[in-house]
Amino acid sequence: MAKRHLVLILTEPTEGQDAQFNDYYENLHLDEVLATTNLQTAQRFKLVEQAGESCPLPYLALYETTADDPVEVLKNLNETRPQRQQSDSLNRRTGRAWVFEEIGPKHEKPI
Repeated sequence: MAKRHLVLILTEPTEGQDAQFNDYYENLHLDEVLATTNLQTAQRFKLVEQAGESCPLPYLALYETTADDPVEVLKNLNETRPQRQQSDSLNRRTGRAWVFEEIGPKHEKPI
């Protein structure tokens, strides 16, 4: 049975290429990822505040998908990489990825 998953990708630009990185990620990369994978939504965030252990990278891409096997989520993302344009502005050496599986219902504040 397919479950909902969140895919969290932490990234940073290559030194001195912040503007190119943000343009590439927002105006090309997210849409290409959605077009070439089983991921269904994509949105970016920038770290602006933190508490506790330091976040290792300043940018987060958050994707949503449904899948029977969470291992297949990252496998699909990696296998489809050649179908997407790559940019030297993205520091691929430091990027990190996690897949989280839904384990309970969404709680919402009552109106």
